[in-house]
Amino acid sequence: MEIRGKVHEIGDVQQVTDSFKKRDLIVQYAENPQFVEYIRFEATQDRTTLFDSLNVGDEVEVSFNLRGRPWTNKDGVTSYFNSLVAWRVAKVTAEPVATGQAGAAHQVATPPTVDISADDGKDDDLPF
Repeated sequence: MEIRGKVHEIGDVQQVTDSFKKRDLIVQYAENPQFVEYIRFEATQDRTTLFDSLNVGDEVEVSFNLRGRPWTNKDGVTSYFNSLVAWRVAKVTAEPVATGQAGAAHQVATPPTVDISADDGKDDDLPF
């Protein structure tokens, strides 16, 4: 899943246990500008560095997975929790777009590109 918004807050790395660390990123999401949402993403382990190059106010596109898990307290009552786990964050930059209008531009995400074409021009064996 992906979402675009503005960086509101970047948390410090939290060392939860000797072998587990996490970091939060709060993004302002304004699908409807009258009702701005503040969405919390987390990064864990070696991905806590994903947020190092970000600054408050940056426009970003966050790619994430939705995770859910149960937790049962000492009284046997089970609660359910959701997490939005970030796996990529790309700053959004303004780039000119050929629209026929002078000076026209819009926001474009600039994630790294990956070549997924077949090796050496060989045909693959996929049925489509």
